[in-house]
Amino acid sequence: MLFPSLMLLMALLAWGVLTTAAQLRCIDAARVGARAAARGDGDAVAVARAVAPIGATVRLTTEGETVHVAVAADCLGPGRLAAALSVRLTADAVAAREDVTKEELE
Repeated sequence: MLFPSLMLLMALLAWGVLTTAAQLRCIDAARVGARAAARGDGDAVAVARAVAPIGATVRLTTEGETVHVAVAADCLGPGRLAAALSVRLTADAVAAREDVTKEELE
């Protein structure tokens, strides 16, 4: 009884570490994408997808003087607990546009 409990505990701890790492990658992807879009790079979404976890969705919106990047990814639980322990990870970043001036927006 002790060995299966320890194995379950180890699996849950490993899943927690992997989930934390995926969340950090989502945050980094949102920040990198927002910086790239603020500079006016045409491939800001591709840059964000390169940093994001596999299967993540990246959404870029431009609103006046700012750009907003949202990254979302699903992180499944370990083994047969995948459905019960799956979580949706999200991260957002906003940056001021550097590629236009206020006169161009008006």
